[in-house]
Amino acid sequence: MHTDQLRALLAVIDTGTFEAAARELHVTPSAVSQRIKALEHSMGQVVVRRGQPCAPTTAGEVLVRLARQQHLLEQEARAALDASAAPTELAVAVNADSLATWFRPILSEVAGWDGVILRLHVEDEGHSHELLRAGTVLGAITSNPIPVQGCSAERIGGMRYVPVATPELREQFSSGRGVDWGRMPVLEFNDHDDLQRRVLRQHGVEVDPPTHRIPSSEAFAAAVRAGLGWGALPTVQCAEGLEQRALVRLSARDHVDVPLHWQAWRLRSPLVDRLTEAIRHHAPTR
Repeated sequence: MHTDQLRALLAVIDTGTFEAAARELHVTPSAVSQRIKALEHSMGQVVVRRGQPCAPTTAGEVLVRLARQQHLLEQEARAALDASAAPTELAVAVNADSLATWFRPILSEVAGWDGVILRLHVEDEGHSHELLRAGTVLGAITSNPIPVQGCSAERIGGMRYVPVATPELREQFSSGRGVDWGRMPVLEFNDHDDLQRRVLRQHGVEVDPPTHRIPSSEAFAAAVRAGLGWGALPTVQCAEGLEQRALVRLSARDHVDVPLHWQAWRLRSPLVDRLTEAIRHHAPTR
């Protein structure tokens, strides 16, 4: 495989079409097509699934990852040789709750790094490793401990979620010593969010209570504080509300622990190593 072939593959995947890739590379669509065909011939298998947009095959994902790694190392080498070189891009997947809480100091650290552009992809911790597998990001905060091919994985901590609501909402749906879990409105972040359902299953609730969808970590916590419904919040997000009694725990024993792992490309990159150290330092220890 040749560098120009890998660059053509990366351009096709990033732009979605051969025509757009050609414009990005300043060549003709025919040249892009020839490079992809040559790459597929040398690999002995299809690497691009033609469509709208184009997407990598399983084999293509491996090569996309290689192409991005090669591009990162080239950017780092250029920066080391020329201070005026284009900034080096760090693409990272992080879940919304981490981004709203413990990950924020990392943004301050990266702000002090010269010649670096941070590209964050917000994805649920149970699915963020898929972006790593597809070669979209160089590292991901994930709950999956099994490393993606070509990556390393390490446990960096975890987050504890507790079911909370306003005292008024809890009183409205009180039932005996507890609450009516089947009737009390609940919040969810998106289709991947199963934290609240885990709590409901612990109480034997199989029916779907009235459910509000709030796809923002900060807005989700604000909706809980507003009494729109109950939700499982990270302890760091609800500690102040509980202390001020603006929120109450719906059950003293219920909680959901989500382990966090950092998966990243396994290559010698000073920037990836630096980012890894920052994540280790700031990650929650639970």
